[in-house]
Amino acid sequence: METTHDTRSEGRRRPGGKTSRGNRGEGTPSQSRPSPFLDALEGNETVRAVELRPPRAGLDRRDSLEAWIDLEQGVRRLLARDRFVLFTDDAVGDREEESLRVLTDSLGPGADLSQVVPFLTCKHSLEYCTLFARRAQARGLGGLTVTGGDRSVGPPRCLPRSRDLRATLRDRLPALPLGAWVNPFRDPDGQAALLGETEHHAAYFLTQVVSHHDMDGLDRFLDAMEARGIRSPGLVGVFYYRSPNRKTLEHLSRFLPVPMEGLVREFEAGASPQEICARTLRALEARGVRKVYICNLKVEEAAQRLQEVEALL
Repeated sequence: METTHDTRSEGRRRPGGKTSRGNRGEGTPSQSRPSPFLDALEGNETVRAVELRPPRAGLDRRDSLEAWIDLEQGVRRLLARDRFVLFTDDAVGDREEESLRVLTDSLGPGADLSQVVPFLTCKHSLEYCTLFARRAQARGLGGLTVTGGDRSVGPPRCLPRSRDLRATLRDRLPALPLGAWVNPFRDPDGQAALLGETEHHAAYFLTQVVSHHDMDGLDRFLDAMEARGIRSPGLVGVFYYRSPNRKTLEHLSRFLPVPMEGLVREFEAGASPQEICARTLRALEARGVRKVYICNLKVEEAAQRLQEVEALL
């Protein structure tokens, strides 16, 4: 899933090119065990992962049971199709069931979770974060993406920055691949520079979602990665917009960049959610970016919707 920070070919970034583990940048620690997730990130094949949300915490018994059944069936479909599945951690300030417990209870203690990569924010106690990471390593998860967490909602952070938590976990769990969160819309050069720092302790990165309506931030981020010679592997985020409802889009814009007017025009012109998502994937492929994750798919429909999107490429 190189995003790729490669040299250019005929004015475009090459969409392939194997990245050796010894050349991922100073911020990348060596791994003592195989990681299918990192192997896929560094390989030449296109990868389209899916980000899902665990069931909301506090649901009544009936709704909770339905949510867990949907999640079990949806995740099994994705894993059966060799998709990597990312899981959020109290996304946008909403309390969610813990992803590790959900996966263990739904799929069983013997399930292969090497294709699962959860998020972990700093908005828990340090003891909890450490225990979560230990359990993730023990269950053989593909990696753990450590983020700071939105300071404006929910509990305070246990440590000031995500890199502080990664440093703590790296010392205690050197075999667990740890990832970082990157926002190309905020100082793209600075974001790229962080990935090259040893103290950042990131074996890979995930980006904020982007859209074909506004690729400027991502272009500048990729240019900065290339200029600095940083070859950390990563996934670029793509949001699956379901409707042109302005109220919904305005709510989303509190947490992520939403090209509202462009989206509304596309929907009003008759474009489907699948086609709009495919347009962003095409724009990324034109830049040599073939490693992505897609979010906002309903868990029970995720595998089917992704297949429909891919049929349009």
